[in-house]
Formats: sequence, C-alpha cells, structure tokens
Amino acid sequence: MTSFGVFAYRIRYTAIMNKLQTLEDYFGHKTFRPLQEEVVDAILNREDVLMILPTGGGKSLCYQLPTLLMEGVTIVVSPLLALMHDQVVALRANGISAAMLSSMQDMEESRKIESALHKGEIKLLYVAPERLTNAYFLNMLHQLNINFFVIDEAHCVSEWGHEFRENYRRLSLLKEQFATTPIAAFTATATKAVEEDIASNLGLVDPKRVRGSLFRENLMIGAHHRIKDGRQQLLEFLKSHKGESGIIYTLSRKSTEAVAHFLQGKGIEAKAYHAGLPTEEKNATYADFVADRVQIVVATIAFGMGIDKSNIRFVVHMTLPKTLENFYQEIGRAGRDGLEAETLLLFSAQDIVQQKSFIEDLPETPYKQHAFNKLDSMVRFANSENCRHQSIAAYFDDRIAVCHDKCDNCSAPESEKVDITTASRMMLSAILRTGQKFGLHYIVDVLKGSREQRLLQNGHDTLSVYGIGDEYTKAQWLTIGDKLLELGAVSIGEFKVYTLTEFGVEVMKGVHAIDLKKERLTVKTAPVKKKVTYFDDYDVEMYDKLRTLRTEIASEKGIPPYIVFSDKTLKDLSVKVPQSKEEMLEVHGIGEVKFERYGEAFLRVLQHDV
Repeated sequence: MTSFGVFAYRIRYTAIMNKLQTLEDYFGHKTFRPLQEEVVDAILNREDVLMILPTGGGKSLCYQLPTLLMEGVTIVVSPLLALMHDQVVALRANGISAAMLSSMQDMEESRKIESALHKGEIKLLYVAPERLTNAYFLNMLHQLNINFFVIDEAHCVSEWGHEFRENYRRLSLLKEQFATTPIAAFTATATKAVEEDIASNLGLVDPKRVRGSLFRENLMIGAHHRIKDGRQQLLEFLKSHKGESGIIYTLSRKSTEAVAHFLQGKGIEAKAYHAGLPTEEKNATYADFVADRVQIVVATIAFGMGIDKSNIRFVVHMTLPKTLENFYQEIGRAGRDGLEAETLLLFSAQDIVQQKSFIEDLPETPYKQHAFNKLDSMVRFANSENCRHQSIAAYFDDRIAVCHDKCDNCSAPESEKVDITTASRMMLSAILRTGQKFGLHYIVDVLKGSREQRLLQNGHDTLSVYGIGDEYTKAQWLTIGDKLLELGAVSIGEFKVYTLTEFGVEVMKGVHAIDLKKERLTVKTAPVKKKVTYFDDYDVEMYDKLRTLRTEIASEKGIPPYIVFSDKTLKDLSVKVPQSKEEMLEVHGIGEVKFERYGEAFLRVLQHDV
C-alpha cells in the first residue's frame, strides 16, 4: 500500500471509529440499525437525502448523529410544537445542545437562543415551517454556519400525500436561498408518486434515496367488523394490555369523551383529547400520558403525530381511518421501542358512508377523486383476508413476504365461508319492494315480520318478502346488509335510505354469488392475542423496582420517564443485572452520557438485589 493509500485508510478508519464512538456515547448503541449508517454517511458527504423509513426505524438518529461530527448547526423543520418540544428535551437529556424557536417562547427566551446560535453553542435548532417564510428569521439564518437542513414529516410537502400542508410546500425556498446547503428529508410513509413530489418540490439535487421495508415485525395488526358501538370488543382487547400505555382513536370530539367516560366507569385510567378542549387541559393530558400518569388517551387523529413516547403498547381505531397513510402512521406510534405491540381496527359499513360524505363536501377537483380512491384502498384493506402487513407494503409499492403470525389474517386458521346469495337476494328484493325509501333497520324489520306500527301503517306486512327472514337474527341481517354495502350492491342516500346499484340488481337476479366469513354471522368479541415480548424471561419484580426508580428520577428532573431509560432498557437491565459501569454500558440504550446522569442510582438498586 502506498503512503497515500495508508493515509486515506487511516482517515476512513478514524471517521468510522468517530461515528461508532459517538453512537455509543450519546445514543447508547454499539451498532447502527439497517440503513442508518448509509444515510449518516450521505449527510457527512454533504449529499441531499430522501429517507422513507417506518416509525420506530430510527430516522431521528440519522440526522442527530452527523451534526455532532460536523461544524455548524442543523436546522430541523417539524410540523408540531409538541413533537419539537419532546425531541429537544430528549436531546438535552442525552447531552446534546438543542433548542426550538416557536410561539411558545417569550421575547427574552428567543433572544437567548439567537445569541447562543451566533456563538455556535447549539447543534440542532427546531422550527415550524411557517418560521422559514419570516424575513427576519431568514436573514438570521444567513448569518449562521448551517451544515444541513432537515425536513421531518416530509410527506406534508406533497399535495398527493395524506397530510398536505401549504407551509411545507413553500420549503422550496430553501434551495433558492441556500443553494449549496444540503437537505435531508425524512418521512415514514410515501408512495412512489409522493416520493417524487417531495424530491421535486424541495429541489433535491441527485438525492441519496433510501427506502426501508414497511414490515414492522414487532407489530400485531388486527381488523374486525365492529359489533354495535365496539365497546365490548374494546374491553376484551384491553384485558391483555392492563397497565400499559395506549391510544384509542375515534372520529369525533363527542365520541372521544364518551369512550373515555365509558373506560373510566370500568376502572381504566383514560382521558379524552380533542381540539375543542381548553389548551391547559390538552397540555395536562398530553403531559400525563407521556409521563405514564395516564394509561390511555382517547383522541381524534390530531393527537400523537410525531409523539416521541417509545413505550406505547397498543393503538385502537374505533372507526375506519380515511386513508392507509393515516392508518399506518397512527399504528406506527405503537412499539417504537422495538418491543411487541398490538393494534386493533374496528369498522363498519356506516364508517364508509360517513367518510364518503366528508369527501362529497370537497370542491370538484382532481384531489376529490384522489380522496375517493384512497378511501377505497382503506376499505379494501379493512375487508381483506390477505396478510395485513403485505397489503400495507403493496400500497406503498413495497414487496414483502407474508408475516405468518403478525396479523389476524395470517395467524387465524382458514376461515370457513357461508353462501349468503339467497339471503342477499331477499334483502335486495325487500329494499326494492318497499320503494327504496327506507334504512337498513326498517328493511330488516320487514324481513323479520315485525309488528312495528310504522311498518303496518305503510302496509308492508302484505308484501311477499314480509317475514321471510326467520333463518337469521336481526344482528345477522344487519351484517348481511353491511356486506352488500361493502360490495357496492347498495348505496346510502340522504336520511340513510338504502337503494340498489346496478351491481345490486344483478345480484338480486342471481347473476353473482355472495359469500361471507362464517364468524361474521356469529356475534362475538375480537379475539385476545397471546402476549409475546422479546423478554419473556425478564425479572418482573426487578423490572418494577427499576420502573419505580425511573419514575422518581423523571419526576425530580421534570422529564418523561422514557427519556431516562426506555422500557426495553429496563427489561434488559432486569435480565442482565449488571454490577458495574462496564457491565451497564453493555445494556441496550445506555451510553456514557446516560450512565453519567442516571447510572449510579440504577446500579445501587441492581447491586442491592444480588
């Protein structure tokens, strides 16, 4: 090897060792997760980057680590104040100088941050996209040594994404104002079309594109037709998650409060969160949830975007989300620490109708049809009998093998199906013969031979379809009606009136056969899955002691417990029971910085029990 070759080798070896040492000291990891090092290297090489990686894959480290190895400050654009605040708190706890500039600060605090920026004392500055359109702020940025920009939640840039924000669209100004400064864009979800839109709008120059697999091996995904209001199904599900943190999503403000009140009545710690609540109450609920003082938050979809809480063990949707992007991002808030987590989607045909009515109110633009297409994809996913993980991956143009045991469809035995063609023809005939002027419950009353007064007054007890439906219960007939709605054999108009579609007429004439999973005709709650964790043999008693200490430290320092140590770290500690600093540094998530701050206190508990 020539002297130049030896010199180049030494430089590269030193760079690798610096990366790994920084990774261990500040983040407590000895190795990178898949794709992380590739992105870190691209940023260090001053390349533009576009990374699409599922929640929990470690996107934040990809830009937090390289800035520690570079001169200057990194400007991070993020959509939510709560998200920025959580990340700044976590970074400072790891010994990394970080700050945010937002409307939450007064003038004096803002001046102090600006002064620290000019002195080079801050490595990461978090700002909302709106601030980048402010002339004063832009002028200040031109005076700083900026190593690179980060666009978090980059899907918000695209008009074809599920959370488009106009202020994100204006981030194209970054390349106009700072032509030579690299941009690293990150998101958990993007179809190929959205990916191209992000790269084009931000003006990324030959970006390093990194797309991770969408398969979350620690996430169990289940979807079930909702029985009545779904509350009994919810209670059954929660039996396997006692004392664990979770989020329950509902469609409306009213339902968040109703479900939270219902759970409270069952002795379960739960609080409602929606935009209509006073700011103080929302902030208190958020803080209580992050600090593990509240087990469950029942919320509208605005809650949890980018939430940095790692130990959320479950996410439940009480109604159908409007897109698969929304669904995937929301369930992605569970299991960020890599431990097993579970999700449950409860839905009904009425959800589809409601979501379509929201889209109908939109102006006539190409986006409106795009919204309908996205909803159709969500409906197909909910009703699908294929692998849930594989279906999500396919939507985002990814190909993966079936999960085998990480979704309800793959883990359940082959479902027996029953032919409901005759029953479907009966129902469709009843809809037609009553003049297509009534809702589903009325149609079922006709089929069941009800003596309800209105039915008798309308003379529908004289119809040939009156009383021919004794084979099925009312609940089963409603399920059959849901199936016909899902298949598009009927549509719902104003006042929930059912009418036949062209396809429905063909079904009624016997052109098509209709079948249904047998279990859908059996009223039962969602099955409870066996809990599995990556630490089946951990010492529960020791874990509880460590968890108590973590809560005490977090309370004393005014930070969320997971920032001290994650659940995964506590379980690893209870398995390995380290007796020295050297042994403790071998535990997942503990580096020099974390040990310096909290290590001795935990060691005392661990040593006392040996």
